[in-house]
Amino acid sequence: MAKAFPTDNPFLANPYFAPVNTEADAGHLHITGEMPKELTGTLYRNGPNPQFAPRGPHHWFGGDGMIHAFHIENGNVSYRNRWVRTPKWKLENEEGEALFGTFGNPMFTDPRVMGVNSTIANTNIVWHGGKLLALEEAHAPYALDPATLMPVNGGYETWGDKLCGPFTAHPKIDPATGEMVFFGYSATGRFTREISLQTVTADGKITRAEILDGPFPSMIHDFAVTRNWIIVPVFPLTSSMERAMQGLPPFAWEPDRGTHIAFVPRNGTVADVKWVAAPPCYVFHPMNHYETADGRIVVDVMKFEVAPLFPLPDGSPSSATTPKARLTRWTFDLSGQDGNRGNTFKEEQLDDRAGEFPRFDERFCMSDYRHGWIVGGDIVDRKTGEPQNDGLIHYDLGTGKSTVWREGPGDRFGEPVFVPRAEDATEGDGWLLSVLYRGEDKRSDLAVFEATDIGKGPVALAHLSSRVPAGFHGNWRPGAL
Repeated sequence: MAKAFPTDNPFLANPYFAPVNTEADAGHLHITGEMPKELTGTLYRNGPNPQFAPRGPHHWFGGDGMIHAFHIENGNVSYRNRWVRTPKWKLENEEGEALFGTFGNPMFTDPRVMGVNSTIANTNIVWHGGKLLALEEAHAPYALDPATLMPVNGGYETWGDKLCGPFTAHPKIDPATGEMVFFGYSATGRFTREISLQTVTADGKITRAEILDGPFPSMIHDFAVTRNWIIVPVFPLTSSMERAMQGLPPFAWEPDRGTHIAFVPRNGTVADVKWVAAPPCYVFHPMNHYETADGRIVVDVMKFEVAPLFPLPDGSPSSATTPKARLTRWTFDLSGQDGNRGNTFKEEQLDDRAGEFPRFDERFCMSDYRHGWIVGGDIVDRKTGEPQNDGLIHYDLGTGKSTVWREGPGDRFGEPVFVPRAEDATEGDGWLLSVLYRGEDKRSDLAVFEATDIGKGPVALAHLSSRVPAGFHGNWRPGAL
């Protein structure tokens, strides 16, 4: 018999984060407002949703992946949610209990499954090369049927066994070529310092597979790509098997190690890497990244001074207050003769408000751009698990102005996803989609906004009677199912 979830962990008990234990199908959601007729496609949203009460300590990032799919067509919205049927999920579903420690921690893993190295596929979901891929950052992508959300061809996508090592939750797709660029940290084994760099063409051919030697083992959640550079930041959120086996945090904040940013030429190799040193900080997500006409590299990031949600190596809190991320612009000049000493690094804070989950019109990925969106507020309070001052913020980087939309005090927005009105629409001309949790009713809506006029509120809401728990990332797949 399945055990009850513990009530002392906010990520298991707080209604915004607590897992749902049902899979549902709804063919016709009730809609208020008018759903735009131009919208035809599916919004897929991924996030952690533990199937069973955890073994040992639980971290929000460690829950089983669950996909929430909203399909929009002819003004109608349907909904389906499914757990990702990973090998881990299947084994635990058969036994009726958790078998694996969080992040696969062997100290809390059942001996019966000690040799199983399974994805949890809980962080992102992307559409590339005609394939829907559920992602986390320690394993290969997991391929799903876009209509049923069931695994395709056994699940793991390795592009003919050419995939080398793990696959990031945040690949970058070059809008000019369709090429997907990706990396994987701990590339040669759990908690190792090596980083894989790879590319796959729009038609599914691996064209690059290299290993970059990092300065130390680190949790590298995201990266940046421009027309000429692959940019991999190594922050001092370190990993350690030795700590894990002693019951200490597998991932911990060690600011004395500093930040080290690798620049690898897209048309070169890892032998041509240039490293830039920066003060200790942490970035989960950049917004966009591009090169200026004079060759400088711009990377807009949501920067934390201290990594949130993770402690010091001894398990004590990394900071006295909840760390906040703020939109920050990094500008690099690599034109010096010596890549280690001749570069310059400039930092400019673009907003003093806290926020996370930055997105933009991804047709302009790797290009200078004007429009961006974030979820405003603190990521979470570490004691209660509750986000603070939630809302959506639109930035017009051309004018320097921003617009905010907030709902009720208990309502929480998920990551905003931009959908263009048409493929040839001007930048920002389209819709912004976000899954909105209604705190008073403990259920969720799909909210649709005019992307550059969010201040007037949603033009349409598709209402669920059920709840979509707090999650991570999602993306839009255009067209009918």
